[in-house]
Amino acid sequence: MKIITQALANDSAAYLQGYLRHPHDDTATYPAMVIVPGGSYTHIPEQQAEDLAMAWFAKGYQAFFLRYSFTGECKPLLPTPVVELAKSLALIRANAKDWQIDSANINVAGFSVGGHIVALFNDSWNDPKFNQLANTTPAQIKPHAIILGYPVITPAAGFPNDDTTLAEWTDDPAKIAADKLVTDDNVPTFVWVTAADPLVPVQNALAYVQASLAHNVDTELHMFHAGPHGLALANDVTAWREGTNLPHVANWLGLATEWLAELK
Repeated sequence: MKIITQALANDSAAYLQGYLRHPHDDTATYPAMVIVPGGSYTHIPEQQAEDLAMAWFAKGYQAFFLRYSFTGECKPLLPTPVVELAKSLALIRANAKDWQIDSANINVAGFSVGGHIVALFNDSWNDPKFNQLANTTPAQIKPHAIILGYPVITPAAGFPNDDTTLAEWTDDPAKIAADKLVTDDNVPTFVWVTAADPLVPVQNALAYVQASLAHNVDTELHMFHAGPHGLALANDVTAWREGTNLPHVANWLGLATEWLAELK
């Protein structure tokens, strides 16, 4: 395995970290998965991000995680992390040959506020104004599919629940309501949540799924009945306290893998 770290801008702390396999057959290509972790827009749990990336690496993906910009690093924060995700996909596609990646099979998985970034990106990848902002083209940044785990979608669905935090995110909440920005161009979308999530209400995910279905987006939803927020792999690798190693919920990874295979 080769580990790479690529800065995304000279004036930013954002970077893309990749875990690349280098087999004997240098003509082989692999799908890619970009992990966009959570952290309430104040940090990312890097060990969890790496664990998620390595889980996809073990399934035959060239795997990456994105360290995006946080509150305090730019104000208001959004849409900077969404732009950084776009730049990440453009970077991966530009290096697809050297990194042995199938450029038509670059996928993105976002968790918690990382899911918010990914959902907004799914809404925006084909938008001319967004591409002008990111200095990209739709062909450079189009994802094959997205995965959302316990995502934040819209402030209207209960997170964040205070105006001070929201003001750090945006000066216009309507611009970050991902469920209201879904278009017919959104790519296939897999969503998993726990109904008992006490931090980010499940209504976030349901609003995005309903909007996706209204636009005829290929959409799959798995709602597990129990489990707290922030489960990641929901197994002993990412368990961070009692009650976060949940074998039933951990099935999401296999389900998402099967779903992606069916999209080909």
